[in-house]
Amino acid sequence: MGEYLRNINWKHVLIMCIGNVFAGMGIGIFKLAGLGTDPFSGMNMAVADMLGMAYGNFQLIVNIVLLIIEIAFGRKFLGIGTVVNAVCLAYIITFFYNIFHGVMGLELVALPVRLVALCIGVVICCLGLSMYQMPDEGVAPYDSLSLIMTEKWPRIPYFWHRMSNDVLCALICYLTGGVVGIGTLVTAFGLGPVIHFFNRVFTGKLLAWVDGE
Repeated sequence: MGEYLRNINWKHVLIMCIGNVFAGMGIGIFKLAGLGTDPFSGMNMAVADMLGMAYGNFQLIVNIVLLIIEIAFGRKFLGIGTVVNAVCLAYIITFFYNIFHGVMGLELVALPVRLVALCIGVVICCLGLSMYQMPDEGVAPYDSLSLIMTEKWPRIPYFWHRMSNDVLCALICYLTGGVVGIGTLVTAFGLGPVIHFFNRVFTGKLLAWVDGE
């Protein structure tokens, strides 16, 4: 453990942590728009509401279960970013949603306004995911599940493993009274190109700068 801590690039860790803040802000805006969030967050929000639990607490429990799977079958995907994402992201989402909805009093009703909010959320979330992923400081428990499945069943492409997990989460979200909508589809299938854009024009250059390259 001591050697691992000595080898950590703390500049990368800081960028990863800021990325989680932006990702949480983006997902908070998705929730405010009311058009659906990413399947995993949406599932946890819906089940938490059904059980009368705080969303952050419920997602933490789910992440602990997934983290046990990651430790058992995908230890190479672990890192400090795994813990930060697993423990903090849902609480960050709740924090920003409460700021937007409770403190600022934002309540989006008109569909065009909700669509604009969704687009803003996509941009902010993708920036955050780029900053979280590119430093390579560990894979979130839910994200690692598809990677572990791909290694165990390599004849099936990663895309289908990820889609099956996302579809299952979206189905549970729907069956427990959550919102499954255009936001769910956008986050499941449309974030990749925007994340790649930020990787190329911002995060990659930021990492090169902090590394003195």
